[in-house]
Amino acid sequence: MIKSLYLRVVLTFLAVVVVSVSVAFPLATLFFRSLITSEFQDEMLTIGSQIVKLSEDMQVRQLDTFVTESNRFNENYIFTLFNENGEPMTVVSLNKNGVPRINAAEVAFVLKGSVFKSLDYGMIRDPLSDMKVGIPLKVGDKTFALFIHPNLSEATRRQVQTAIITVLVIVLVVGSLLILVASRYLVNPLNKLTLATQRLARGNFNVHVTVKQKDELGQLADSFNHMAGELKQLEQMRQDFVSNVSHEFQTPLTSIRGFSKALRGSEIEESERLRYLEIIERESDRLSRLSDNLLKLASLESEHHPFHRTTFDLDEQLRRIVVFYEPLWSEKQLDMDLSLPRVKISADADQLNQVWMNLIGNAVKFTPAGGHIFIKLVPLRDRVQVWIQDNGIGMSEEDQGRIFERFFKVDQARQRDTGSGLGLAIVRKIIDLHQGTIEVQSQEGKGSQFLVTIPILTYQLKK
Repeated sequence: MIKSLYLRVVLTFLAVVVVSVSVAFPLATLFFRSLITSEFQDEMLTIGSQIVKLSEDMQVRQLDTFVTESNRFNENYIFTLFNENGEPMTVVSLNKNGVPRINAAEVAFVLKGSVFKSLDYGMIRDPLSDMKVGIPLKVGDKTFALFIHPNLSEATRRQVQTAIITVLVIVLVVGSLLILVASRYLVNPLNKLTLATQRLARGNFNVHVTVKQKDELGQLADSFNHMAGELKQLEQMRQDFVSNVSHEFQTPLTSIRGFSKALRGSEIEESERLRYLEIIERESDRLSRLSDNLLKLASLESEHHPFHRTTFDLDEQLRRIVVFYEPLWSEKQLDMDLSLPRVKISADADQLNQVWMNLIGNAVKFTPAGGHIFIKLVPLRDRVQVWIQDNGIGMSEEDQGRIFERFFKVDQARQRDTGSGLGLAIVRKIIDLHQGTIEVQSQEGKGSQFLVTIPILTYQLKK
């Protein structure tokens, strides 16, 4: 079995060329011979007509002598004369098998006044040898038959065949050389792709295949380069994820380990001991929330995450979450403005509850004391919109493009207070599962606005 694509392409093309030449050779020979015989026949008819006219005009009495002399001065054709009784008056030439080239039936046909053409009587096996024409010739009251056939030697016929074969061999050689060059031109991009794939398999994602073709191979190379870029980005995300997870777990574990060792001392005051225990408990809760968020995000990204569609009041769900955060926004004296018309919606209530908990919780967390939060529910014909707007610290344009990334935190100076950086990643995934969208507009120092749009198959306004 041939494993090299280059060799397979070359052999395939060569096989096609050989088969094509094998088929073309007899066809070309047939065409060439047909062309020659047609030209020879027309020329023989012309010469024969001239001899007939000359004989009739001059009233040549010794026709046999005249025809014999014509044979002496014409090397390309042989003239044969038959009298009115069908008897030869000149020598009748023989073919290569020793058979007379002219038979009695053909002579009788011409003596009746008809012109005989060998091409009119089916396929001729050897046109250069068997072709002939017969013309009636009248001198006085007598009718003679004049036959003409080519006088080509065996060497001449071989030269014709050799010329045809030479042309076809040249075509075969030149075609084969062009195929070798073209095959390498076709296979080189595939070799580049193979080498790049091997490097990619070894973990080297800094690969790029340069192919100048704009055909399918060029499209394949572009797709490969795009895939390599995506894999490189995924690998970077994986490394960042591992680094972030390690950091997020290491920080609370370090605190727990340190304060646990401090509690072993017997000289610690009771108030200090309680403070250490409170820190350990807080860091343990932080670890628990981080683990829960990681598990939730992994579950959302799996293909088998459960999706329980139920019909519930979206406005009531939003109100319950606002009430849940009341101790926090009341303590900061935030102005909570709600515009929640009654809407019944069909979706996964638990998942959407997680979305509003994160978005409203962030609005309360990042809005300074005395600030304003506006929550609006807008039912449309085929979708529902939820606006959550605050006048808090806001974020830069660069941060807006990354806030849905895992472990990304806008306020890097207060990482302990800004959570694990997984909340908005979970929000984005839940909204994607609902085939919805989430948009953010924000300015530093002026607040942020989140718009969640969810297409709903069935929802209705309650009266």
